[in-house]
Amino acid sequence: MSIESETIIPDKPKSFEHLAVLKSKSYDSSAKEPVLLVNKQVVDSFGRSYATGRRKKAIARVWLKHGRGNVIVNGKPYDRYFARSVLQMIIGQPFELTERSSQFDVLCTVSGGGLSGQAGAVRHGISQALVLFEPNLLTALKKSGFLTRDPRMVERKKYGKAKSRRSFQFSKR
Repeated sequence: MSIESETIIPDKPKSFEHLAVLKSKSYDSSAKEPVLLVNKQVVDSFGRSYATGRRKKAIARVWLKHGRGNVIVNGKPYDRYFARSVLQMIIGQPFELTERSSQFDVLCTVSGGGLSGQAGAVRHGISQALVLFEPNLLTALKKSGFLTRDPRMVERKKYGKAKSRRSFQFSKR
């Protein structure tokens, strides 16, 4: 996720003589003070914001637009794709936190990983798309940790072991 922030910097002096001139003159700092522009809505021509969410090996591409609260995952309603109620709760967390549960339609495609990782990827993507659609939601979603990608991955299997750390059963005879 990259929220574009632009910083406007006043004109820089070209040489050291200009610094002396600037010190002698009264400099109007209010006119050209650096300004941070964060409130920038990123929406395409169809009125959608797009974001990518990741969790474990799963990658979710999420499009968010104004609507009635329909969430479609890989062409199916999310309650049919994610049958477990815990996974459905994970997907709805960004909307419940920002109190926008039935204001947006979500269309997403998710691939890779298992259902748990895919639900986490969809939540991450929805959170990022919400921030791109409404930049003032950034602080609430960031404070709850929905914008941070979870870096935990499965530890790889080592040779001479049954799994990553599990050894084969030892037999004395």
